Amino acid sequence: MSDERLYFRQLLAGRDIAASDPLASQMVNFVYLIGDRATGEALAVDPAYDIDGLLEVAGHDDMTVTGALLTHYHPDHVGGSLMGHPVEGVQELLQRQPTVLHVQHDEAEWVKRVTGVSDSDMALHGSGDVVRVGEVEVELIHTPGHTPGSQCFLVEDRLVAGDTLFLDGCGRTDLPGGDPEQLYYSLTQRLAKVPDHAILFPGHLYSMASSASMGTTREHNMVFRPQNAAEWLKVFGA
Repeated sequence: MSDERLYFRQLLAGRDIAASDPLASQMVNFVYLIGDRATGEALAVDPAYDIDGLLEVAGHDDMTVTGALLTHYHPDHVGGSLMGHPVEGVQELLQRQPTVLHVQHDEAEWVKRVTGVSDSDMALHGSGDVVRVGEVEVELIHTPGHTPGSQCFLVEDRLVAGDTLFLDGCGRTDLPGGDPEQLYYSLTQRLAKVPDHAILFPGHLYSMASSASMGTTREHNMVFRPQNAAEWLKVFGA
């Protein structure tokens, strides 16, 4: 598939959507749109904060959101209550647009608990599953650690990593469902298949840049410096 057919948008909550939302500006979440320009279908990755704004962006590009890919259950990625503040998310998306929510098996109960969606709203997946939007294929990679069912999405040498991996650092493991040892293996083994030339697109703008190659990330990100799990846990396991 040529890059001309692939539709890929990175949107920063608090700037590109939800521009007037102070919580979105504070949390600096990225929301993504992945689709097939030829069919006009798109998947929204972690739709949160401003569903109408997200659908408006897609519509302006002549795209229709037909599904959602969820990296993990936290409210700043899927909606719900965040520190007592309501966050729009998948419930609002379902109300506006017939949509399938693609969720990793181990994350399903957490997503339901946080968002109130039902089993019938979700398509459950295992690692290695492929979700198609038009003729574009998105590979789902299970990367537990930040949460039990965290998953990353690989599409044509672009890795959308949620909170599993940032350009600098990685996701927290001290929240419910976090597991530092699992995150070590996710970073060093489960994501090992992603080539160095692939571009990492994280779940938050925690660095000056909004994306970087996996090779650059592996070279400069401190989470890749430990040589084994024991060393990694000494630094990141607290």
